[in-house]
Order: sequence, then C-alpha cells, then structure tokens
Amino acid sequence: MRLVLLLRLMKVIRDDMEKIVVKPIGVIHSCFTEKFGIPRQSGMVESSTATLELLPPCNREEMVRGLEQFSHIWVHFYFHQTVKEGWKPTVRPPWLGGQKRVGVFACRSPHRPNYLGMSVVRLEEVVIEKSVPILKLSGIDFLDGTPVLDIKPYVPYSDQIKDASEGFTVGKAPEAVVMFSEQTDRFCREYELKTGRKIRQLIREMIAQDPRPAIQKNRKTEFGVCLWDVNIRWRVVDSTEQGNTFYVQSCEWIELQQ
Repeated sequence: MRLVLLLRLMKVIRDDMEKIVVKPIGVIHSCFTEKFGIPRQSGMVESSTATLELLPPCNREEMVRGLEQFSHIWVHFYFHQTVKEGWKPTVRPPWLGGQKRVGVFACRSPHRPNYLGMSVVRLEEVVIEKSVPILKLSGIDFLDGTPVLDIKPYVPYSDQIKDASEGFTVGKAPEAVVMFSEQTDRFCREYELKTGRKIRQLIREMIAQDPRPAIQKNRKTEFGVCLWDVNIRWRVVDSTEQGNTFYVQSCEWIELQQ
C-alpha cells in the first residue's frame, strides 16, 4: 500500500512539473541588435548598455522598491532566438577553441533544454516613467528583445565565492589593440553628439574581446556587427598568441524599417 501511494504521489508531481508555465516579467532593449558581437559573459564589455522594461502586471513601482540600493542585479532571461535552433546534449565552447565537446550542463551555451540564461549586470539607475519602472543596465550580454523572467539583487557576501575554480574557461581575453579609421572617428564623434551614446568606447571594448567564431581565428577577413542603429565593419590586422590588432574600417547608419 505504501509503495502504491508513493507511485501515485510521484505521478502527481511529474504531471504538475509538466504544467509549469513561466511568463516574461519584462523585455530588454539592448545595444546589441544581433547575436554576433555579444560578449560571451556579462561584465566583459562595461560600456554595453540596455534598459529593462517591466511588463504588466509586474510594472508596478512598489515591485522594485529598495532595488536602487544594490549596485548589481541577477537577470534571469530566455534565449528566445535559440529556440528554433534546438538544444544539444554536448557543445563546443569557444574557450576550448571550438574543437572539443563538453556537456551542455558544463558550459553556458544558449542551446539548453529550457533555453534559460542568467547574468549579473550593473544597475545604473531605476527610473520611474509615468509610474512605470525602467531599469538602466550596463555591462550586459543581452540581445535586443530578450524576454526577462526574473530579477534578483546581487549580494556580494553570498554570491561571490573567492575560492571557486574556473574549470576550462579563461578569465581574461588576450591583449588587443583596436585602431579606428578617420571616417569611423568622425562618425563616432557625430553619433555621440547626436545620441549621447558612447559608441566609440563600446566598439573598442566589444572588438577587443575578439567575438570571432573559433573556426575563423586564423582568418583575416572582414567582419560586420550592428550596435544600436549603426553598422560597423572591421578586420583583423594581426593575430598572435600574445594578442590581436583590429582595424575598424567604417561606421554607417542603418535605415530602420518603420
């Protein structure tokens, strides 16, 4: 009898778990409008910015009361553009040169069974617009339009583990030099005056992290990346184990479709 009850209980639990429903509480408006160029981890590109717009019924001012006292927050989100690609039991992480496979639960690949991600980002400001809270963030690694599932304050005394090991990851990118053409320097100055966005610093930090896919590390081809409403073209001038030299060739406005 006891075994029968246990089996029934396990079935109820299993059925309930299959009915779990998660709804977005907000959406990200990010400087990264496409996946290429997004930092592999949050905090790697400090100049990257985003706003987090809370959605009903979670866009009430009292729901973020006290959050402004924290410098950083955890953001739990959904890899919405990875769903159509499906998940994989093993992946090739860039830290291993894209050649060796590890289990999906041993890395931070977006190709996960439930497509869930989490990042620690700096909370620059909590702005209340027409009684609706807007969170201004920096050091982000979010794609524009990312659905947000939860927000929690980052608590250093418990979240920071001093003796944690890094496994196969590398904590710091190789040294990099990023050079700008006269056209890109001029464009960045004009863009920053018009928008207030520090795009030159963002370009420098983003490219210095070397966003090239692992299989293209030995190629000196031209690359393109979109930040906000700007298309940036850049190439590799020199690449060694000691460091990389990149050259930003051009920046152009993108004509956004209405």
